[in-house]
This record gives sequence, structure tokens and C-alpha cells, in this order.
Amino acid sequence: MPIIKKILIGILTWESRLILGKYKPFVVAVTGSVGKTSTKDAIYDVLKDQAGFARKSDKSMNSEIGLPLTVIGVSNAWYDLGSWLKNILIGLKLIVSRSAYPNCLILEVGADHPGDIRKVGKWLHPDIVVITRISRTPVHVEFFRSPEEVFEEKAALVDAVKSGGTLVVFGDDERTLSLGDRVKDRNVSVVSYGLSEKMSVRGNDIKVLYDVGSAGSVGAPIGMSMKVSMGGEERTVEIRGILGETYAYPLLAAAAVGSARKIIIDSVARSLESYAAPRGRMNIIPGVNGSILIDDTYNSSPDAASAALAVLRDLQCAGSKIAVLGDMMELGKYAAGEHRRIGMEAAQSVNKLVTVGQRSRLSAEEAIKNGLPAEWVKSFDSSKEAASYLLLTVQSGDVVLVKGSQSVRMERITRALLREPEKAAKLLVRQENEWLAKP
Repeated sequence: MPIIKKILIGILTWESRLILGKYKPFVVAVTGSVGKTSTKDAIYDVLKDQAGFARKSDKSMNSEIGLPLTVIGVSNAWYDLGSWLKNILIGLKLIVSRSAYPNCLILEVGADHPGDIRKVGKWLHPDIVVITRISRTPVHVEFFRSPEEVFEEKAALVDAVKSGGTLVVFGDDERTLSLGDRVKDRNVSVVSYGLSEKMSVRGNDIKVLYDVGSAGSVGAPIGMSMKVSMGGEERTVEIRGILGETYAYPLLAAAAVGSARKIIIDSVARSLESYAAPRGRMNIIPGVNGSILIDDTYNSSPDAASAALAVLRDLQCAGSKIAVLGDMMELGKYAAGEHRRIGMEAAQSVNKLVTVGQRSRLSAEEAIKNGLPAEWVKSFDSSKEAASYLLLTVQSGDVVLVKGSQSVRMERITRALLREPEKAAKLLVRQENEWLAKP
């Protein structure tokens, strides 16, 4: 790490510690492998009207530099030294003078390398810690010795929760559910969420919402509905513009935080129904030639790819189900096996498969081996090549899932397939000038 970056992180972290100590906001910290950003945003929607003045991490600012920026309330200055100095001065002003400051912070905490979360835990002591699903083969695993080490790194945030605080934990996996044992001798409450019957906050009866087609037939998917149970009461929640069981979990996690804050179920349900999903995460978008796009291009992991394919498998549609899958990065020695597994699942879920990148060629090979006709499987080295092919093949009634890791730039495919390309900046991830300028 360059010395300037180390100094910058040190200064911003020091300022953040002093700011938190001075203003004492209620802090919710979210970590895990799947759905951190979606969960953080859903929690914000539940708490923003209850907490008074609330702030959340912008986009996925969850790193050792992104977290202090959120605490201070400033943006990433990228390579502009003058703007970094301005950020530092804003932090100092918050410390030396009394300023308006949020009553509540909802922070996303990530771990790219060993020790990342442990470092954060030394100065960030959340009132509520939320643990989302932790994948068996998580992203960033190539920087750790094993998936188990990744799990322990994520779990380190549990140890940082304040006495008198709450641990909200994904309960549909025994490993994450067992994290409650880490706080059983402390003054920390545990709230579980998931689809299993014994969860503190439970979701069930998840359905796809469809538009009405011609002559009353089933039309295009427009969203999802789910029954949410908490505190002995149940409400049905309808959310437009997103799909999938993967999205049930962020919404349930947010409901669990609401439950921990003693917010009534009707308020929680209203907040969830107004939830605006982050861009690039299972968003339903109109596509060219009367197609429907499921844009899941923010990033990818094996678990997330499996979940997205399951959504596509179960959808009703008038045309073909097409999966466009890019490489999944940072899997290290697990990369080949996981890409092959995704190919097997694709063969059972789609009519056509398009892959992008060298790793995903293994998915294409495995899909053919498992019965997907070779003429409906195409592989490309770049997202631009794949987009050119799809523009010539996508037809009315087709549903096109687009998913891949950030570095594969799969959002370029979604952009090329938009029915209204002029809305790209509003609908898609990575539309900032810094990203658009990259090759």
C-alpha cells in the first residue's frame, strides 16, 4: 500500500473515532458475503423515518477508507489531493465545533484481506451488527487461506457489538446462526431472520408478480411479494422492480432490525414496499425488441449466481430464458469447480447461455455436457462482443439475466440491450465518468 494512502487512512480513521465519540450516533453495521449493500439500503428505509437524521454508506463504500468517509460524510476524492485535504478539514470541523450530525449511521463493512474487519472492530462499536449470508465459497477467498478463514473474518464483527446491543443473524445456515453463541455470555440480544419456521423474523410464500398480458394472460414479471412474520404478526409485502429469494433476505434483515428497534410491523411493511433496490441487483428493466432484462451486474459470487439462475428457472415467460454469465473473480483455487457447477445449474435453468471471459468458458462446457444444446451456447472474451451478438438474437418475450463480477463489466451488455438507452445513468451501475472512461 502506498505510504500516502496509509497516512490518509490513518488520519480519516482517527477523525472518525473522535466523531463517533463526540456525537454518539446509533450505529448499525452490516457484513457478510451476499447482499450486504441491498441489506444496508433496506435497513435505511426502515430506520430513516424512525431515527430522525440517518445516513447510510454510499453505494458499497465498505472498506477501511470507505467507512471513515461515511462517518465523516464526504465523498471519495479519487486521485484529487486537494479534495482529500478538503475531506480532512471537514472531519476536523466536526471534531472542534458542534455541527449537525446524523442520529443513526447504517454502515456496510467489507473484508478484502485478512484482518480488515478486525481492524474496523477496534474503533467501530455498533449498537446492532447484522450478519448476512456467508458463502461456502465466498468472493475474496483467494486472499485468504480457506473459506473458513473468510467466515472467521466476517464473524469478527460480532465481537465488536456494544454491550446492550443486538446481533441480527442470517438463520437459514447453521454456521451463521451459531454466531449467536459468541454473545451468549454478553449483554447482547440475538434476532434471527430467514425462511425457516423457527426464525425470529420469517418470510414465506414468496411469489413473482406479473403484469397482465393480452386477453388476461400472464405478462412480464414486474416484482415480487412475500409474507413477513415478526412479533406474532404477519403482513404481505409487495416490492416492484426486483426478483428473487435472494432479495427476500435483505428485506427480512431490515425487518429484523426494525423488530430490534421495537418498530411496529405495519411501519416495517410500508418501508419495505417503498424500498428502491440498488442498481445492478436483480433489477427488472425493459429490454430491446420487447424483451425483459434482469440486471444483476453489480458483482457475482457462486451463491449469488445460483440464486439468480433459480429465479430465471422458475419464471414464466413467452420467449426464451437467456442467461448471460461473466467470470466470477477472486475465487482462487475454487474458480474452476465453481464455474463448472454454475454451468450445470444453467443447463437446468435456461434455454440459451452466453458466457463472457475465460473462466466462464468452463460454465459453457459444463452446460453442454449437461444437456443444453451446443447451438444455444455461445462464449465471448469481452462484454462488448457478447452485447453485439445479443442485439442480433434477443426477441420479444425473452427474459435475459445478465450477471458477472465487477471487473468483467457486464453492465455494458445491459446498457446495449436497454429499450431506453437514454436512461442508462439512472438504471445501471458504473455509469460515472471514471468508470465509463475505463477500457
